[in-house]
Amino acid sequence: MKAATRGKPAKYNGPMTRRPGLSKPPIEALIFDVFGTVVDWRGSIVREVRALARARKLELDPQAFADAWRAGYQPAMAKVRSGALGWTKIDDLHRMILDELLVRFGVRGLKEAEIDHLNRVWHRLKPWPDARAGLRALKKERIIATLSNGNVSLLVDMARAGGLPWDCVFSGDTFRHYKPDPETYLGACQLLSLPPERVMMVAAHKNDLRAAAGCGLRTAFIRRPHEFGPGVKNDLKAERDFDYNADDFLDLARRLPTRVTRGKP
Repeated sequence: MKAATRGKPAKYNGPMTRRPGLSKPPIEALIFDVFGTVVDWRGSIVREVRALARARKLELDPQAFADAWRAGYQPAMAKVRSGALGWTKIDDLHRMILDELLVRFGVRGLKEAEIDHLNRVWHRLKPWPDARAGLRALKKERIIATLSNGNVSLLVDMARAGGLPWDCVFSGDTFRHYKPDPETYLGACQLLSLPPERVMMVAAHKNDLRAAAGCGLRTAFIRRPHEFGPGVKNDLKAERDFDYNADDFLDLARRLPTRVTRGKP
């Protein structure tokens, strides 16, 4: 596995292969959202927070804590986008949010090593049950890579812990932009030396897919009904605008055509 070098490409500069009147070209690479699409962020955090609360005898609602931590994610990135913060990797944003939550939830007495270990729970998120086998199936004929706002070290640690067989890791760090900024989607295409129409974004979040489609990428929606916990309604409706709608990665692997030859029209 390798992480891409940093760069800030604004657009794809390589040759376009699709000609008017022809069918869509084959998909040669799949790039994946990670949190919620590949791994169960909420269930993983709930389990670790619950274990910590029991060990330290804390009165703490693990589910509310996990939800509040994730709720701070977008506002924290917005501070970077607005210029209120300089470029900040997700590990550091997670720690900023965590420090606020410990105060809000009245958690006292934790040592710095315990707080740091808790913050790194994002490096240990567990894959969904289909993820490993599904990624291996998809990898047989196509490049598979992350495209996540998580920083490179986070994604590499997660892959090693969870047995995720990425060919390469693209991160917000790579482009110094967070999704859904176009620089992320187009930057991944640029580094793969592929036009956007030969790259497919795979995600459980429709806003991510629509942003990718706006940059010319193909799209696959993966239904993750339990991402936000039991009893929480999630938008699982298939959309005609997406190239594929699938129940999981194995289902997507069955739906994709076979015999991809890289670089051929």
